[in-house]
Amino acid sequence: MQEHIEVEGRVITVLAGTMFRVQLDNNHVVLATIAGRMRKRFVRLTTGDRVKMEMSPYDLNKARIVWRIG
Repeated sequence: MQEHIEVEGRVITVLAGTMFRVQLDNNHVVLATIAGRMRKRFVRLTTGDRVKMEMSPYDLNKARIVWRIG
C-alpha cells in the first residue's frame, strides 16, 4: 500500500458537496473531503475546526479529512 502523509490544519471555508478548504500549519491551502467513516457517523465540520488529514505524496493539493480535533 501507499504511504500517506498525515498533516493537521484548520477549516477556512465550507464548500458544497462535503468539500472544504483547509489551511495547513505552514499556510498552504488544500481542497479536502470527508472520509467515508466520518460521513457514515454524521460528523459535522464548521469553519474554524482543527482537523487531521491524509494526503497522497503525488498530489499535495488534495486531502482526505480523517479526524476532527476540535
